[in-house]
Amino acid sequence: MCQGPESSCGAGNPARKTAFRPAIRLMTAEDIPMGLRLCRASGWNQVADDWRCFLELAGGGCRVAEVNQQVVGSVAYFRYGSAFTWLAMMLVDPGHRGMGIGSQLMEAALRELGEDSCVRLDATPLGEPLYRRFGFMPEYELLRAKLTVMPGRLRPSAAAARRTQAADLPQIFARDREYFGADRSALLASFHERAPQYGWVATEGASVAGYSFGRPGHLYHHIGPIMADRIGVARELLSHCLAPHEGNTFVVDASRFAPEWIPWLESAGFTVERPFLRMYRGEHRYPGVPERQFGIAGPEFG
Repeated sequence: MCQGPESSCGAGNPARKTAFRPAIRLMTAEDIPMGLRLCRASGWNQVADDWRCFLELAGGGCRVAEVNQQVVGSVAYFRYGSAFTWLAMMLVDPGHRGMGIGSQLMEAALRELGEDSCVRLDATPLGEPLYRRFGFMPEYELLRAKLTVMPGRLRPSAAAARRTQAADLPQIFARDREYFGADRSALLASFHERAPQYGWVATEGASVAGYSFGRPGHLYHHIGPIMADRIGVARELLSHCLAPHEGNTFVVDASRFAPEWIPWLESAGFTVERPFLRMYRGEHRYPGVPERQFGIAGPEFG
């Protein structure tokens, strides 16, 4: 999830040799304030609960780099069963960039994940060359879109979706395994616990036609994942999510697989801010059903 050029991520050629060797160790809950300091220094949106997902949920893990007993970098991952692993939270303190710390964190993470058949991540165009050097290949493009909700701008249909209840979650999780290509039920359950106001579900008969989740952040609220059988269901889910929250700012990280989706976001008042490139290393290209993924869970979670 490195979102800048080599110099800003502190990562260069993975084959480069350097005498500067930070201590790289497991991250603990006591390190979360330092992780947040790294996020704030890079202008990222994550909050303490996001770090806890990597530290507390099954399949998660995180490493930090230390210099003089100060945390100066991080990298995290989520193993989504045997389907694939998600790599994220590649951060280096601005005062320690250009020293190869990012490359060493990446090398440590990939050693840890050496048995995994597929590792995936989201990168901006500036971060893409770094990941290519580590053997990552492009999958498909995403765009981040931002909106501050204005009165009356979004008008959801009353019967099109309803608030997600605990009893809906097993069926949603089953559909998500199909759409996403892996089991992330523990992560989605944590999202629903943190922000039930963003949990909406659309049903057709006894089947789930779509669902949404969301979570608060430091700079804005993030809505995602948004998964739906078709674009009309996705529109209703997002409209129901946002309409009650006038004055709040939200982002959606949207897939280009649905060509009509981005124009609809713009017509609803969203401003497209920046692209991401989904990348992979190893096997299993295009898991899940990308054309049903109207909003991802975020670059940190996939």
